[in-house]
Amino acid sequence: MLRQNESRAFVGKFLNDPRVPYRHKRREMMAIAGIIPIAKWLAQIKQRSDVWCRLCKRAQEQRVASNENLPKETYGHINSAFCDGMATTVTAAHHFIWRHLYASMQTAQTPASKLRFVTPDKESSMSTLWQEEEFKQICNRESLTEKAADIEKTISVKEHERERYDFDLIMFDENRFWNRRPDGIVINKNRRTLYILEFKRPSDRNKDFLRVKEDEANEQHTSIIEALKAAAPKWTFEQINFVAGRRGAVVEDDFYTKLDKLNVQAGNKDEILLAHVQCICKAHDTVMRSYYQQIHGSSGADATTSMENIGEQVYV
Repeated sequence: MLRQNESRAFVGKFLNDPRVPYRHKRREMMAIAGIIPIAKWLAQIKQRSDVWCRLCKRAQEQRVASNENLPKETYGHINSAFCDGMATTVTAAHHFIWRHLYASMQTAQTPASKLRFVTPDKESSMSTLWQEEEFKQICNRESLTEKAADIEKTISVKEHERERYDFDLIMFDENRFWNRRPDGIVINKNRRTLYILEFKRPSDRNKDFLRVKEDEANEQHTSIIEALKAAAPKWTFEQINFVAGRRGAVVEDDFYTKLDKLNVQAGNKDEILLAHVQCICKAHDTVMRSYYQQIHGSSGADATTSMENIGEQVYV
């Protein structure tokens, strides 16, 4: 909470808001303090004998799969799509935060802005986007496919892509490119500029979380940016990444700089950041309540401020 320039005052407004149920605030404070009662933390205080993810174990047992390679049940793991029991909730939290921010930026455009926010309701694959005439005018699909395939060949095959790679070696690179899904697209046709937007919701425990996720996001969409540059040299293509820590940390000067680039009115920037942080905190609480519900059969009633015993001498 002492790190500067990371929206701590905005998190403080959420924690001081009388409209927010006290249980929600307490779960946020537990996350900030690093004492969320997941298996790894419970093992540290001698309340569990193992640290393996109970939700992944349950899912594997339902699939009649081996429990030999269970991941550790850490705070980071249950907040990721790699947890079998939390993937749906975590993905929904990601979309909830991003769509609110995307809509806020679109609504707060300066009067002179010529930017068009293309994907307000959902992310679209490159294949879906290039079925629209607006994108075909940037470059044709055949030219983009040719440039993209050459770039995709230089990108290593990740473990989760291995099955598709082995199934179709010839078409894998092309299909991987057209299935890529940026979180958002913004176009200025007058200036022939296209922005690829990406949103990340990482752990914010380490102070370099922004740099780490910026690098990851840029690597994720390098083939899109480079292929477009090669296929449409008269256009400018740039990637803008928004990074929000799970517990509410947003690097303020970085956030404001990106709002400026997207023509957001100066008078709306603080209001947008406050609403953004509140969405992050609300989404975090939804994720934690889903976790508690699956592990303990209860997420706790919000009608009272009394603490609930969820077992293992832990109260939330």
